[in-house]
Amino acid sequence: MSMSATLQDCLRNKGSRYEIVHHPYSHSSVETAAAAHIPGDRLVKTVLLEDEHGYVAAVLPSTYAVRLSELWAQTGRRLVLAKEVDLRELFKDCDAGALPPVCAAYGMPTFLDESLARQPDVYFEAGDHEELIHMDTDQFLDLMDQAERARFARRMQGMPM
Repeated sequence: MSMSATLQDCLRNKGSRYEIVHHPYSHSSVETAAAAHIPGDRLVKTVLLEDEHGYVAAVLPSTYAVRLSELWAQTGRRLVLAKEVDLRELFKDCDAGALPPVCAAYGMPTFLDESLARQPDVYFEAGDHEELIHMDTDQFLDLMDQAERARFARRMQGMPM
């Protein structure tokens, strides 16, 4: 699989400037950062959460973890991790585990952790396990203009920057 059609449409509609970075197949964000030779703080990951009202996406650096209590406080919802089977159904044009951060385009509210705005540039999954999108942070924030910016993540201990 290559770049998701949904992501491609978003990039085109926003007139985003970006480059595609190819890397060896990887299974996790830590592996992806190493394979692509990029800092983990600049690699964006997307975590899908759910409750009885539906799905919510949390977008944060790969070296960070979602603080569910922070999102519960900000949303008033008791969100939990979504099931893997649901991811496949919701993101049909993406490989499992390679979700791009443009979740508003998939019809779900999205929260963007403020720590990403402090990076000079970012990388994120294109929808498969061998390509990343690389863009300046300003371009990324423009692409993610429908996401609500918040503080809900913390750096995981022992993670390389």
